[in-house]
Amino acid sequence: MTEGERDAPSDEALVRAARLGDQEAFGAIVERHGPWMYRYATRLVHGSHADAAEVTQEAFVSAWRGLDRFEGRSSLRTWLFRLVHRRAVDLARHKRATPVDDALLAHLVRPSTENPLQSLLDGELLDALQHALDELPWNQRAAWLLREVEGLSYAEIAEALSMPVGAVRGHLHRGRRTVAERMARWR
Repeated sequence: MTEGERDAPSDEALVRAARLGDQEAFGAIVERHGPWMYRYATRLVHGSHADAAEVTQEAFVSAWRGLDRFEGRSSLRTWLFRLVHRRAVDLARHKRATPVDDALLAHLVRPSTENPLQSLLDGELLDALQHALDELPWNQRAAWLLREVEGLSYAEIAEALSMPVGAVRGHLHRGRRTVAERMARWR
């Protein structure tokens, strides 16, 4: 941890200040949590950067307006994930599916610069994974992304998706099984 990180105010302190109208405190929340909110939104909306930006912005507007309703029972991060999720669900209800940006999951497989065949295989693997994720029902994909990509606990996912932990486990189990079946040829 750097000295600047040690001196940075906690999420709780930023929320308290923002509730009192401190726009700089809310700006610090946006700066701290915005990148992963955008990353999650991008994956939920099938790679559309414009839709992800809209979802993230709407989630932050909801957060600003709803700070008084944030009770602190979950972490600020989990609460913000829930807001992103809800905005993405709203957008998905009103919009048709859009093409996927192939580079979305590029960080999951390090591309080879030495072997053209390996680069081709890496690209095909990422395409297959994205396709498998796109085929998952909404809650399975959301739970899979929050667990496997964002690293949230089952309890945090349950809070973010507004569902019981048992339902999260079920969605993850079915999602993982489906992804494993679709990705069997890559084993």
